[in-house]
Amino acid sequence: MPPPLIVVVGPTATGKSDLGLALAAALGGEVVNADAMALYRGLDIGTAKPSARQCAGIRHHLLDVLDITEAASVAAYQRAARKVVEDLRAAGRTPVLVGGSGLYVQAVVDELEFPGTDPALRSALEAELAELGSTALHTRLAAVDPAAAAVVLATNGRRIVRALEVVALTGRPFPAQLATDGVPRYGAVLLGVDRPVAELDERVARRVARMFAGGLVAETRALAARGLREGRTASRALGYQQVLTALDGPGDLMAAADQTVRATRRFVRRQRSWFRRDRRVHWLDGGPDLVEHAWTALRARGVGPP
Repeated sequence: MPPPLIVVVGPTATGKSDLGLALAAALGGEVVNADAMALYRGLDIGTAKPSARQCAGIRHHLLDVLDITEAASVAAYQRAARKVVEDLRAAGRTPVLVGGSGLYVQAVVDELEFPGTDPALRSALEAELAELGSTALHTRLAAVDPAAAAVVLATNGRRIVRALEVVALTGRPFPAQLATDGVPRYGAVLLGVDRPVAELDERVARRVARMFAGGLVAETRALAARGLREGRTASRALGYQQVLTALDGPGDLMAAADQTVRATRRFVRRQRSWFRRDRRVHWLDGGPDLVEHAWTALRARGVGPP
């Protein structure tokens, strides 16, 4: 039997990346990125993308595969990630999928189908978004697909447009909700990493401080020269969005750092809410015994180091 897929999910700054590396090293596996913003070349500091030294010789897949001006696509990610997972399993290597982008993880482990796009319909919806705003389109989404509207933020115009497009094209709901049961693909074992709210809030603040001290502003300036502002997805990445706003306005970088902390904490709560609904996830505390507890959970499911 090929090795199962190991999935490590949870909120930002909990310690997922370190756990994923430890598991891949012990299992003779490779890491598959499931962080949407880490797909982009150049978004390094703000996504805490692992350096070559931090990768410790473990191969990572689906990092740095998009230009900052390209729009990320869950459907394209699904095809690429599943191919990586299937190739690794066929070679007898354990794939370790690591990330906090819930729909991207779900696209790999569950039977989601992503319909194509209709350029004319998409253009019309984007024109309405520009004219009416995201709140008005979110109200329309709530009328035709209440489940999707409950998950998609009213401020996320791009995803609202996509949801309305899918409903119009297929007559079916937009796949915006996480599966909570059912057998995952590839015999996947799902581990979740979390920490107490107050502790994680503090870790987020320290992480953002390290990013700004480590060159996030300079990185953003360099990316802006390469078209970051025109990137519909990349320009909204946490940290980069706040720095761009500061650079285009009063230049208050201290305020940008504070705004990044607050935005990241809100994002953490959305991630937690998303993943906690999945009853297949075995939750672990991200404290000093994280790796040991992960092995206990994996061995209980018949998975362990060779």
